[in-house]
Amino acid sequence: MIQKKQHSLLNRADLACDVLKKHVSQGDVIRIISHNDADGLSAAGIIANAVKEEGGRFHVSVFPRLKDENINQLKNEKYELFVFCDMGSVFLDDINNFRSDVIIFDHHIPDGGGSKEHVFHVNPHLFGIEGSKEISGSGTSYLAVRGMDKKHLANLALVGAFGDMQFQNGFIGVNSLILDEAKEFGGLEIHNDLKIVSKNSEPIYKSIAYTLNPGLPGLTGDLEASIGFLEKIGLSYGIKFSDLEGEEQDVLKDELIKINPKIFGEVFTTPKESPELRNLEDYGSILDSCGKNKKFGLGISLCLGEREKALDVAVDLQNKYRNHLTKGFDWIRREGVVELDNIQYMYSEDKIIKTLLGTIAGVGLSIDIFDNNKPVIGMSRFHDDIKISGRTTRSLVEAGVNLSTALQDAALSFGGQGGGHDIAAGAMIPFKEKDNFLNLLNEIIGNDLGQYIEMVNV
Repeated sequence: MIQKKQHSLLNRADLACDVLKKHVSQGDVIRIISHNDADGLSAAGIIANAVKEEGGRFHVSVFPRLKDENINQLKNEKYELFVFCDMGSVFLDDINNFRSDVIIFDHHIPDGGGSKEHVFHVNPHLFGIEGSKEISGSGTSYLAVRGMDKKHLANLALVGAFGDMQFQNGFIGVNSLILDEAKEFGGLEIHNDLKIVSKNSEPIYKSIAYTLNPGLPGLTGDLEASIGFLEKIGLSYGIKFSDLEGEEQDVLKDELIKINPKIFGEVFTTPKESPELRNLEDYGSILDSCGKNKKFGLGISLCLGEREKALDVAVDLQNKYRNHLTKGFDWIRREGVVELDNIQYMYSEDKIIKTLLGTIAGVGLSIDIFDNNKPVIGMSRFHDDIKISGRTTRSLVEAGVNLSTALQDAALSFGGQGGGHDIAAGAMIPFKEKDNFLNLLNEIIGNDLGQYIEMVNV
């Protein structure tokens, strides 16, 4: 059954590939619209690389989220093909009204109806494939360019999957197919190693504190705690992991495994790549930093192969983002969350912290800052609206929680919009409806959990 679903998705991707090839061969400028996170930048990078390698031209725009005004503006642009990456499925009804050909490469839960003949909708959910863990937005884009002999871009699809936190004890579903092709065509190598970040470029205490996935309870996001941990086990905190003696590396590995056994496992590297981007997870982290700092062009440039000065700037942005993130964790440890019966939420108007709430929510659940029995909702004010980032655990999803539909239904009740994945989703609502929204969302999540309990007890 799984193979049949994958085959159907691949067939849809092949149709999109034919459309993309046709417009490139006609000399049309390919209009690419994508999301601003690591997955979205990777997805746009995959399409841009494919078009560039075929001698074509493209124009990329990157958005933190699509709005009605964005759709209306794009609709009036004079391009023969629009390609939406890692977004677009929620706006399918509006995109159906485009006069030009459109391809949507998305993995978020689609909104409602079908697509018209000139709109080629490639989304795993249409074929019963889970888009939150089996394939990312960049993976969906990659499926189309495979038909253009671009399997060497499989690595970039996995960068996006890592950025989307889809590696959990291995890649599954369509991601495993992409992984096989990355090994065969992209020079990807896999070995077991300690999975702390930037082992060859940062002091050990920073590598530990900056490691988000897998998280290290008591250490992730806390530089002082990481220093204290290293001093306690008799290791110098000011040198790089690669500068430790072999026995010292083993000591650190053993002690970190005691905190989280998942910290030692498969590491995915491209040996011929620049050291900073050699590890696919580090690559994804750097792209995410570009997106968070609104340096979208820089992220796309890295995906297109620019290095040297561009990479130096991106690494500086990553360091800036990591510093902000540790301050964000300090803030939430100090302030805590507001608890309702079925959800917990945090709210900030700080211009830095409000850009980090989704990451704090997701990582905070994994390192026991929050109650794992309730979804975490991050809320921040943007003028007259509130941006919402929701995260939950896989066990709560299995118990009936679906953040995508819950946030969408609650937001629509107050004139907003929402959607995403069952485990991670977002919304935008009017500021004045903040409390009403929280009360309704709390009720929706409670109903979802109650229905699951009733079903289990039948």
